[in-house]
Amino acid sequence: MTSRTVTLLDVARAAGVSKSTVSDALQGSGRVAAATRDRVRAVAEELGYRPNSAARRLRRSSTGAIGLHLPRTATRLDYYMNLAFGAVERAQEEGFDVMLLAPTGAAGGGEGSSDSAGPTSPAGAASPANGPIASRVDGLLVIDPEVDDSAVPGLLDAGVPVVTGERYLGPTAAPTGAVICDNAASLTALLDHVTERGARHPAVLAPAGTSAWATALRATATSWARERGVAVALRTVPFAATPGEAEETTLALLRTDPSVDAVICAPDGAAPGVLRAAATLGRPVGPDAPPAAAPHARTATGALPRTPLLIASCVDGTATRSAEPPVTAVDLRPAAYGRACAELLCDILAGRTTPDTVRRHAWALETRAST
Repeated sequence: MTSRTVTLLDVARAAGVSKSTVSDALQGSGRVAAATRDRVRAVAEELGYRPNSAARRLRRSSTGAIGLHLPRTATRLDYYMNLAFGAVERAQEEGFDVMLLAPTGAAGGGEGSSDSAGPTSPAGAASPANGPIASRVDGLLVIDPEVDDSAVPGLLDAGVPVVTGERYLGPTAAPTGAVICDNAASLTALLDHVTERGARHPAVLAPAGTSAWATALRATATSWARERGVAVALRTVPFAATPGEAEETTLALLRTDPSVDAVICAPDGAAPGVLRAAATLGRPVGPDAPPAAAPHARTATGALPRTPLLIASCVDGTATRSAEPPVTAVDLRPAAYGRACAELLCDILAGRTTPDTVRRHAWALETRAST
C-alpha cells in the first residue's frame, strides 16, 4: 500500500468491515464496538492511512481549525508555551489546525490589537477586518481567562463550543466545558510542606489579576493562615513578575520583616529573583544550609540575618529546576494540561462527551534542596 494513497475502502477490506464502519471508528462517531474501533484504528495505522482532511471538513461543514486564546503575558512564560504545544499536538491528532488568537484583537479589536498566526495555522486571529471568529474556527480554547480581559466575553459568546483552562469568574456566559486544577490544594501543599520543614513565618508572593488561578492563590494564603493560626506575609506581585520584580519585593519584605523564614513565589520563572534576594541579605537557602551572610547585609538593628530561608514556587519550570539550589515547586504539567483542554474540546465537537463537562487536571509537588 505504499505506491498509492491508502483509502477508506482499503482499510475496510483489510479489517473485514464496511467502509461506513471504518469512517465511524476513525472519527469516533456512530455505534462501533470498542474492540472493532481499536482493530480498525490499528489496521489504518499499519496501512499508513491518512484522512482526507479537506473532504472531512466539507462533509461536516467544518473549518478544520480551533482557536487558542492565551493571557496577554503568555509569550513571556514557559508555562504557556508548553501548554500551547500540548494543545497543538492533541488537536493535530484529531485533524485540527490551531489558530493562536491575538490577545486583544480576538474579540473584536481595540487599542493595540493585532493578528498573530498560530503554530499550525496560515491565518491570523479574527478581527473586524477579517470576519467573525465563528466563521474561522470550529471551537475555542481560552486559557486562564481573566475577568478584566475584554476579549473573553466575546469569545464565550462567539457561537462555537468554548473550553476554558480554569474557570471563568466573570458575569458573562459560561463556557461549554472546562479543565481545572485544584489551585487551592497546591498552595496548601506548599505551605504545609514549608511549615513541616520548620518554617514558622512564611510569606507568599501572590499574583495580581482576575484569573481563577491568581484569585485562588490570594484567597488560599489568607484562609490557610487563619485556619492554621500561622502568620503569613502576603505580598502581591505582577501576574508575570520578572525575577527582578520578585527580587525587589523579596528584599523589601525581608528587610522589613527578617522573621520571615520561607518565601513561596507564585509567578512562573520568578523564583531566581527570590534566591538573589536571599544571597544579597546573607540568608542561607534550605533547611540544612550552613549559616552564611553577605558582608554588608545587616538588618535595621545591625545584626546579621543568618536564619535559613526556605524558597518554593507555585509553578515548576526550567528556572526552578536549574536554579542553585534547585527550587521546590508545583509541577502543573502544562503540556499535558494543554492536551487535556484540546481533548475536551475535540470530544465535545465529535459528540463523545456532553456540554458542561468539567474535567480535573492533576498536579504534583516536586521537593528539592531549597526546602
